[in-house]
Amino acid sequence: MSAGPETLLVDEEHDGLRLDHFLTAMLPGHSRSEMQRLIKEGQVVSAKAGDTAPSAVRASAPVKAGERYVITFPPPKEAVPQPEALPLRIVFEDPDLVVLDKPGGMVVHPGAGHESGTLVNALLHHVSDLSGVGGQTRPGIVHRLDRGTSGLMVVAKHDRSHQELARQFHDREVEKEYTTLVWGVVQAGRRIDAAIGRDPKDRQKMSTRARRARSAVTRVVFARHFKGVSLIRVALSTGRTHQIRVHLSAIGHPVVGDRIYGGVHRRVGDPVRAVLRLERPFLHASRLCFTHPADGRRVEFDSPLPLDLEAVLEEIAGREEEQSDY
Repeated sequence: MSAGPETLLVDEEHDGLRLDHFLTAMLPGHSRSEMQRLIKEGQVVSAKAGDTAPSAVRASAPVKAGERYVITFPPPKEAVPQPEALPLRIVFEDPDLVVLDKPGGMVVHPGAGHESGTLVNALLHHVSDLSGVGGQTRPGIVHRLDRGTSGLMVVAKHDRSHQELARQFHDREVEKEYTTLVWGVVQAGRRIDAAIGRDPKDRQKMSTRARRARSAVTRVVFARHFKGVSLIRVALSTGRTHQIRVHLSAIGHPVVGDRIYGGVHRRVGDPVRAVLRLERPFLHASRLCFTHPADGRRVEFDSPLPLDLEAVLEEIAGREEEQSDY
């Protein structure tokens, strides 16, 4: 519900109900306790025909058919994230920036349904001097990784660093490579050049079939093939939302374990049965290279596969070796 007043008319069906019950019946997305609080705060008033001014009401008062009530929802207050002592692997830190290895399953910044337990909460505990450019909920955050994606991120410690790093991302001067396991055979050297925008049928997804789309390029720079899957490394020339997952799904080779873009198969062959243990997409930001915002030197960082992905890969490789021995 957006902020601002809304007028509700009592019909015959709701005649005689308590006011708080009537409001929750008409506004199913809100709880009765919330309605009672708004009534107590004077955000719900009666606007009966002939009244020169709206009058105050009580939560227990019965409503009558034909009455009108005006309810005002105050604008939502942006919660200030609190520091939390969450595990966080810091790869590099200096007075200008922090490079960290985000674990899979961690949301980057607070939002609806994720007010705590985010990367920002962890950063506020581990780092005391983050840039304020991103605002209270995104201090120092220059770029994001999806919740299920693990790997390297750079975070700015002050505003000058933030602005310069953001410029490098915008101007495509940052080198980013990801390691992923995909279904089928994908050859090294393949280039996927397909614009990405909001899926016209599902606004929660991205698609290469969107009416409004922005250019996106993904290159496969390494490939190792197993029976039924390929371990590949991809480089991004752009940084669109869900880019790798959307591009690989679009060419028929979705990321293994990706429930949104077709990467979860209920039935798999014995050589790759280990993928059934995955609780997230097999996608890891393994290399990050950029120009240091303070001294201009080119810096590069690499991150090995985390334990959950490495264990799955080792089992697949081990089973393939076993079968080749026969």
